[in-house]
Amino acid sequence: MRPPRVVRWWRARLATAGDDRGNAVVEFLGAALLLIIPVVYLVLVLGRLQAATFAVEGAARESGRAFARAEEPSAGTERAIAAVGLALADQGFGDASPSQALTLGCSSVPCLEPGSEVSAEVEIAVPLPFVPSFVRGVVPLEIPVSARHVAPVDRFRGAQ
Repeated sequence: MRPPRVVRWWRARLATAGDDRGNAVVEFLGAALLLIIPVVYLVLVLGRLQAATFAVEGAARESGRAFARAEEPSAGTERAIAAVGLALADQGFGDASPSQALTLGCSSVPCLEPGSEVSAEVEIAVPLPFVPSFVRGVVPLEIPVSARHVAPVDRFRGAQ
């Protein structure tokens, strides 16, 4: 006598239950997506932070040099702001305000005395890429990056 239809179906189902053909591809794709997407995002963020680091270091160095070589503090400030704007735009941060990013300081009063030092500090905020607006209240969207450079004023600048 033949077993009933339900029993045959159940036996067939149990016979194929251990068959894993095709599951490895699905599991690999799932695991790859779960691992690759965060790694790609991390690379994007780190690349943007590295570009910001290059930008602020170059901007601080060049703005300090430009200010220290100027004849007057007002002309030096204009040159320093222009140098910061060029350095930031070179690394893709042209939307940052150079005048707000730059902080200048002098070691002597009045500024630009022979033998004194000029400090230039540049700070910008690097926004995280692809962060949606509904996350803005929970996750900080910007990472501050800053650099400082001290440039000497020539000791013999007044002697001619």
